[in-house]
Amino acid sequence: MARRAASEVIGSYSTSFGAATRLLPEPQRTDIRNLYAVVRIADEIVDGATPSPERAVALKDYEQCVRSATATTFHTDPILHAFADTARRCNFDDAHLAAFFTSMRHDVTGEAHTEESVERYIYGSAEVIGLLCVDVFFGGRRPPQAEYGKLQEGARALGAAFQKVNFLRDYADDTNRLARNYFPQASYPLTKAGRDAIVADIRHDFDAAWSAIPALPKRCGVAVAVAANLFEALTDLLADTPPEAIFTERVRVSAPRKAAIIARTAATGRRLQ
Repeated sequence: MARRAASEVIGSYSTSFGAATRLLPEPQRTDIRNLYAVVRIADEIVDGATPSPERAVALKDYEQCVRSATATTFHTDPILHAFADTARRCNFDDAHLAAFFTSMRHDVTGEAHTEESVERYIYGSAEVIGLLCVDVFFGGRRPPQAEYGKLQEGARALGAAFQKVNFLRDYADDTNRLARNYFPQASYPLTKAGRDAIVADIRHDFDAAWSAIPALPKRCGVAVAVAANLFEALTDLLADTPPEAIFTERVRVSAPRKAAIIARTAATGRRLQ
């Protein structure tokens, strides 16, 4: 039941990650779903699932539950139960979980971002998730240090790329509904020059990430390649979307194109650009 509950979360929130995750072998497939579920619940807390005055308390309580989850072998919350099993077997670093919740707290406070604070935010909200995914892919058994260093750099770069793509895609909702600006370096409202600079930065992160993907276990690498190609396709669409449209709508990769990208990448495991 615990694993089924966690798998429902990724299926409900992300077709791209859900599709990529289905290509993973076991137990990595289940472990990634368990990790994603906890991350998504925390994100929902800060984005409005709880009334505004209660968000800080709800997030603090959830952080305590997540970071102490491995100390207990049974949880009445099925998603925490599933996550605890994954975290124990994959040797998750508590410092990575702490960094994640630090970033989530920034969203609760609503404090305006600077370029430096955005870098810290992306590290905690996305890059450490990439590092935790590496732990999952290797089953908690760390590869040799030289290889691990390359994998860490690639995981952080891919996490950053995914997050920046999400920021640009969700620009309208973040600015209009949540009053957040994750691009303090760009003028507001977003201009063509600002959009182009953001896209160039994203593509730089993808370049760094692709250099490390071949070092992953083969089937894990294919799944990661699928996710990367899907998000690069979304990046291309955003690059061709007028800034005023990004400010008012949510750009999506069509279902037929997603299916084609998944099929081509599953067959080759390679970058499509």
